Amino acid sequence: MKELFYMATWFFAARLLGRKKPLQTVLAILNKCNLTCLHCSEYQRENPIVKSYEQIREELSYAYQTGSRIIDFQGGEPMLWRDGEHDLNSLIHLAKQMGFYSVSITTNALLPFQGLKADIVWVSLDGLGDYHDAIRGKGAFEKLIANITSCGHKNLSVNMVVNTLNYTSVEETISFVRDHPNIKAIAINFHTPRPATDYLFLDWEVRGQVIDKVLQMKRAGYPVMNSASGLRLMKSNNFKKQCWISGYILPDGSRYEECPGKLVGLCERCGYTMAGEMKCVFDLRPDTIISGIKMRLK
Repeated sequence: MKELFYMATWFFAARLLGRKKPLQTVLAILNKCNLTCLHCSEYQRENPIVKSYEQIREELSYAYQTGSRIIDFQGGEPMLWRDGEHDLNSLIHLAKQMGFYSVSITTNALLPFQGLKADIVWVSLDGLGDYHDAIRGKGAFEKLIANITSCGHKNLSVNMVVNTLNYTSVEETISFVRDHPNIKAIAINFHTPRPATDYLFLDWEVRGQVIDKVLQMKRAGYPVMNSASGLRLMKSNNFKKQCWISGYILPDGSRYEECPGKLVGLCERCGYTMAGEMKCVFDLRPDTIISGIKMRLK
């Protein structure tokens, strides 16, 4: 009830009073990783940043004070994070102790994660078999499946970033998610081009075709987490962004009140479907709100 009341008052203040306070914060705790994915611009091979427990405590406190009540720990690869006796569960416990309602982890699932106490686990799955491995490295898919199967987490979903190398695997990946007993749902995103990764950007016509297929499968009952309203907006990206709903804290400690992609001109070709979801939440679209509630139910 406390969480629902906070969400209601947040929406009233944002929609009617024009107050811009984030609901969630994406907090990168390191840029160290055990993969070298083709599309990634976050990991550092040499001298990676691994934040201390105390630095993350201070950043969580800052995020809470801005209004965030949902935290997503990201990397790099979060499962690599350690600081003395503290591990990832220490950070989850800390966030809960501070008052965050929901804590999620985004992982490449290359390492086992049994016993992870996050409310939601997001696993990056970029297609089946060779499609995934072509982007993330040989053998990555096999390890991912083994660790998903053995993890025992009750609220695990996968995130697929669609690009020129894997778009033909979208349909089979959604079908795989439906049939896997340990996966709750799939979220679809599209590659957002950065320097040296422009070749992965899916042109608008093909993106529209992929979205139409995803919508068709969603209507047929497949476990697609994206709302229909949010997906439709992403066909053209021609909508007013409300990306301030999420704050960002990067590995180097930089803090942003909205998606930092805006500062480097990524909005026009943005593939983060959360942009469409946030716009639909702000516009009080029922299907988007229902999708968000389902995501957070264990």
